[in-house]
Amino acid sequence: MRPSGSPEELERRRERAMALLKEGYAPVEVAQRVGVDRRSVRRWKAAYRRGGESGLRAKPAAGRPLKLNNAGRRRLERVLLKGAKASGFPTDLWTCRRIAQVVRERFGVSYHCAHVSRLLRLLGWSAQRPERRAVERDEEAIGRWIKEDWPRIKKKPTA
Repeated sequence: MRPSGSPEELERRRERAMALLKEGYAPVEVAQRVGVDRRSVRRWKAAYRRGGESGLRAKPAAGRPLKLNNAGRRRLERVLLKGAKASGFPTDLWTCRRIAQVVRERFGVSYHCAHVSRLLRLLGWSAQRPERRAVERDEEAIGRWIKEDWPRIKKKPTA
């Protein structure tokens, strides 16, 4: 299991452990002071012997590379900001299915519609549901009713 902390924090912990080893502390003592298992300290010591300081450096997180590169994500965001109607849809509502279709058509990259939300999070967007309101809704009349009629109808007077 990967320990908690950013790669930089974990790297500092490994460097601190190596400094304690250089001061003459035993690996078991170093492990207690740093808060890790003694085997980790021994593994770090071996990595330091093999590669020096670079053997203790943080390594990039493993994982599948992104399908859309940075430039593609910026272009996608510009497309999304123009609205769904500009991309040929009947309404201006973006759905994951629509976004997946646009990405497939414009960038040649296939995303499952369930994974589009991850792509949106990378762009700093969040999934939101539109409020359903009647087209005939009159906000002014509603406000007037709440101010004038509702207090008159209400059983308990306001304090």
